[in-house]
Amino acid sequence: MQDFCQSRRQFFGTTGLSLAPWALASLLGNEVQANESSDTVRAPHFPARAKSVIFLFMIGGPSQIDLFDPKKELIRRSGEPMPESYLRPGQFAQIQEKRPSLMGSPWRFAQYGQCGATVSELLPHTAAIVDQLAFVKTLKTDDTNHMFAELQINTGSRRFGNPSIGSWVTYGLGSESEDLPAFAVLRTGMRPRSKSANYDNGLSTSRYQGTPLRSSGDPILNLSSPPGFSVDQQRESIDAINRLNQLNLQTTGDDEIAARIASYELAFRMQTAAPELLDLSQETAGTLDMYGVEDPGRSSFARNCLLARRMVERGVRFVQLFHGDWDHHTNIAGGLPHQCRQVDQSSAALVTDLANRGLLDETLVIWGGELGRTPVAQKATMPNGAVGRDHQIDAFTMWMAGGGVKPGQTIGGTDELGFLPTTESWHVHDLQATILHALGMDHTRLTYRYQGRDFRLTDVHGNVKHELFA
Repeated sequence: MQDFCQSRRQFFGTTGLSLAPWALASLLGNEVQANESSDTVRAPHFPARAKSVIFLFMIGGPSQIDLFDPKKELIRRSGEPMPESYLRPGQFAQIQEKRPSLMGSPWRFAQYGQCGATVSELLPHTAAIVDQLAFVKTLKTDDTNHMFAELQINTGSRRFGNPSIGSWVTYGLGSESEDLPAFAVLRTGMRPRSKSANYDNGLSTSRYQGTPLRSSGDPILNLSSPPGFSVDQQRESIDAINRLNQLNLQTTGDDEIAARIASYELAFRMQTAAPELLDLSQETAGTLDMYGVEDPGRSSFARNCLLARRMVERGVRFVQLFHGDWDHHTNIAGGLPHQCRQVDQSSAALVTDLANRGLLDETLVIWGGELGRTPVAQKATMPNGAVGRDHQIDAFTMWMAGGGVKPGQTIGGTDELGFLPTTESWHVHDLQATILHALGMDHTRLTYRYQGRDFRLTDVHGNVKHELFA
C-alpha cells in the first residue's frame, strides 16, 4: 500500500504523464493533442450566447441617481432630512450625520428610444443607443469600502487571493488567439484600490492572470528583443529555456512551470502581434472620430474602447477596461460631468461599432462600477466645499449589451427616494453567474481544486438571471 501513497507531484514525476509534452507541443504547433490544461479553446458546458466579454469597469461608483435612476419625489423633497425609516447601522461609508439631507439630481432627464429608457443629460451618446442596452437597476454588494467592493465584484470574494472573473473565463474556455493574451487589461485614470488583485489569477496557476497592456512603447515591459539580438536568436534562446523548463516540469509536475513555458511562447508571438494591435493607423478617420480618439498615440478611455474592439476581433476572450475616478464624495456637480465626458461617447461607439461589424451578438459588453451613490448629500469637510454623494450598496445600476442580452429593457426598480430596491435584487454573485451563463458555463460546475477544496467564482452563492436574455 505504501507505493500508492504519493503526492500529486510525485505521481507526475514517477510516471510518464508529465503535462509538459502537451503544454509545449500545443504552443509550438506540434501534432500532439493538448490536454485540458493547455491554452487552446475548450468547449463550454452548454451552447453559449457570447464568445467574449468587454467589461467597462467604472472605478469608484458612478451615481445612478444622477445618470439612470431619477426620482421626482426625491427632487421634490430635496433638502429634507433623510426619513428615519431608512436609517440602519453601517449604512454609509463616510457620512457622519445621523440624518443627512435628501438630494435630488440637478441634471435633466428624458426618455429615449422606442424602449423609453430614462437617461441623464450627462450621457447623450448612451441615450442614443438605449434600444441596444439592458439596464439593471438593483445591483447589490456587501461592502461600503471601495477596496473590498472591487474585490467582490471582480473576484467573488472580499478577501485577497481569489482568481478574477477574467481568469475564471480563461480557465473555463481557453483562448481563441494564439498571439495575444486570452485576458487583457487596459487602464486609464486612477488604478483600482485593490490594484492588480482585480485581474489577477489568485490561487490558480499564473497562466490565467490578466495581462495589462501599456498605451505607449512596448505593450508589455521587456517584450522586445535587446538591440542586436535577432528574431532567430530569440527563438533559439526560448527553445533552450523551454527545454530546461520541460525537464523541470517532468520532475516536479509543478503547474507554474507549464505556465512559464506558455508565457515565454506567448511573449515571443506578441512581439509581432501586440504592436500590430496597438497600431490605430489601420483605422479610418471616421472610426477614430466616432470613438472620440483625438490622438491615436496617447492613452485615453476612447482609445482603449477601440482597442477592446480590435482585441475581440483577434480572439481575445475577456477584455477589462478600468477607468476612474467616479468617487464623488465632494463636488459631484463638477466631477461627475467630467467623468461622463471621458467615457460616454466611446462607450456608446463601442456598442455601435461592434453591432456594425457583426460582433455584438457574440460579445457581451458590461458598463458599471463596484457600487453606487446615495440619494442624500454628503457635506464637504472643508468650509464652503461643494457637496457630493456617499456610497450606496443596496441598489445601483449597470447596463449590458450584446451577447444574447434582450435589448431595450429595464430590469428592476427602486423606491420613490432611490434608497432600496422594490424588485428582486441582483447580488454581484448573480451578475457573475449570469456572465458565465452567457458564455456557456454553469457557475456551479466551474471549479478549481486548491489545497483540497473546490473553489468557484460565486463560492456557494449566485443565481443566473435569465430575464436578461432574449
